[in-house]
Amino acid sequence: MNPTPPLARTVEAVRAFHDDLTRLRQDLHAHPELGFEEERTAARIAAFLQALGIEVHRHVGRTGVVGVLYGRSTASGRSIGLRADMDALPIQELGDPAYRSCIPGRMHGCGHDGHCAILLGAAKYLAQTRDFDGTVYFFFQPGEEGHAGAREMIRDGLFERFPAQQVFALHNWPSLPAGTIALNPGPMMAAIDRFSIRVQGRGGHGAHPQQAIDPILVASGIVSAVHTIVSRNVNPVDAAVISFQSFQSGAPEALSVIPDHAQLHGMVKWFKPEVQAVLRERLIETAQRVALAFGAQAEVHYEELYPPTINHPEAAEALARVACRVVGEAHVVRDMEPSMGSEDFAFMLQQRPGAYFRLGQGMTDGRFLHHPRYDFNDATIPVGSGVFAALAEDLLAP
Repeated sequence: MNPTPPLARTVEAVRAFHDDLTRLRQDLHAHPELGFEEERTAARIAAFLQALGIEVHRHVGRTGVVGVLYGRSTASGRSIGLRADMDALPIQELGDPAYRSCIPGRMHGCGHDGHCAILLGAAKYLAQTRDFDGTVYFFFQPGEEGHAGAREMIRDGLFERFPAQQVFALHNWPSLPAGTIALNPGPMMAAIDRFSIRVQGRGGHGAHPQQAIDPILVASGIVSAVHTIVSRNVNPVDAAVISFQSFQSGAPEALSVIPDHAQLHGMVKWFKPEVQAVLRERLIETAQRVALAFGAQAEVHYEELYPPTINHPEAAEALARVACRVVGEAHVVRDMEPSMGSEDFAFMLQQRPGAYFRLGQGMTDGRFLHHPRYDFNDATIPVGSGVFAALAEDLLAP
């Protein structure tokens, strides 16, 4: 990872304590914690910040941590928030690094351990230099993986207590070259809703199906029909996805038993609210009417989870400008294709202008985020830290 021209001074400065950040990252990897359970993680982060003389606030949004750092002057009244997520995933790690997860069924398969190390690196650099006029808030957020931890922090008064005027966040991206910075001035990540469908049929003997209403057959019909909603109801130029993640019914050992119900779970992805409205309406109608056609009933529960993550153009341009100075223009992608993945930093971007960017990991072996063998590339820590630090210095320049 040798971008040309040479990396900016912020990256070079972070490299002086890169080994410490790597050890911390690997310790977090070995001790993963799920959303709103990040007590050990939060304690380690708080101790690191306190050792730097940074003001620390615990239990913001349940297990969140906020660090507050003042520049050499605060006369400008300006402030920014830099955010990293802390939680791990309920996945059994299959990789075998020396720092492999020591907690069965838990692993940092999305690189949030790396995000924490990156933000702590930026905090250490900025605490050493304080070459800015204003205040930097370091937001260490719990529960990004489906728990809406960003929303929880906001509900706990995040922006009233720590009034950042702009907010920025990153996410590692395995398929980009290591050290590459990628973003765009608009949509970055899709919204996500989740749903469950309970199909109520009538149980019976497998040898006498005419006496039963088979919920497995009904649910299978619902799955097939739902998968036509996007292709036949959404404008082809608009992005949308409906996917099922779980189909549960009956018991493997119950030979010749038709169960009385089936349960389906899935997710809906979208960018435009009008598309969401169509998807929701058609999903509910399709499930209920397919079930009715078989003489069964379908109960649908639909929950809005995260809104789309949409960068503010001016903030994205400021970020891209800084990134070009840090890693060189050849290593900054300004028109990154949006992802159908989702991210609860979207809630913060609804409250404050800001931008979300990706940091390349340079992985070519097919291991993507949420893979049971995924591992963050520690070589990219100084780049992420350096971009965050340079952004703070640029936007809060004396």
